[in-house]
Amino acid sequence: MKILLADDEPKVAEPVRLTLTAEGYAVDVATNGDEALAMAEKNPYDALLLDVTMPGRDGFAVVQELRQKKILTPVIFLTGLHNEQDKIRGLDAGGDDYLTKPFSSRELLARLRAVLRRQHPQKSNVLRLADLELDLVAHEARRAGERIELTRREFALLEFLFKSTPKLVSKTAIVEHVWNNRLDSKTNIVNVYIKILRQKIDQPGWQPLIHTKRGKGFALREDKP
Repeated sequence: MKILLADDEPKVAEPVRLTLTAEGYAVDVATNGDEALAMAEKNPYDALLLDVTMPGRDGFAVVQELRQKKILTPVIFLTGLHNEQDKIRGLDAGGDDYLTKPFSSRELLARLRAVLRRQHPQKSNVLRLADLELDLVAHEARRAGERIELTRREFALLEFLFKSTPKLVSKTAIVEHVWNNRLDSKTNIVNVYIKILRQKIDQPGWQPLIHTKRGKGFALREDKP
């Protein structure tokens, strides 16, 4: 999933960014309210993490303008403002949660998972295709009841393929969502990870679920006889 993090303090923003990317999220970073607003209007983020006291528009003003434009992306405010009135103001502005600094990485990730679940309440936390299951909360994959060990990046790649099924996804889309555009355009890393994932997911004797169309991309789908 793709997250926008807006905070003008690098000592705060960088640890949060590293925590999110380690969990498999793709993260864009804005350093002021105007930049955050422009990015949120342009890109389909899954969630926004916004500081309140930023240069330009503050976090509250950013959310108010987004809501006026019918952009309903979930928002968690990350702020040093502890006053109850500030919390009320943030929630009334259209925020979904309010987390005061300092906070732990575990609490941030738990709150982020919670707002993402509320955003899609009709969806299960477990994605399924044939006998393959992906638990988004436990971060576990199973096939035919057998647990499959995946690295965080492999998990993020499989999740992206799952959420795109049965459509083909290009290397460009994978780099954008799984590596957050942080790869050289000529890299072969996507093919390498697809090969590793295929070795784990499509073991001998199991129905192939990961498919490649040369020059077009990759797809996770069940091709029934």
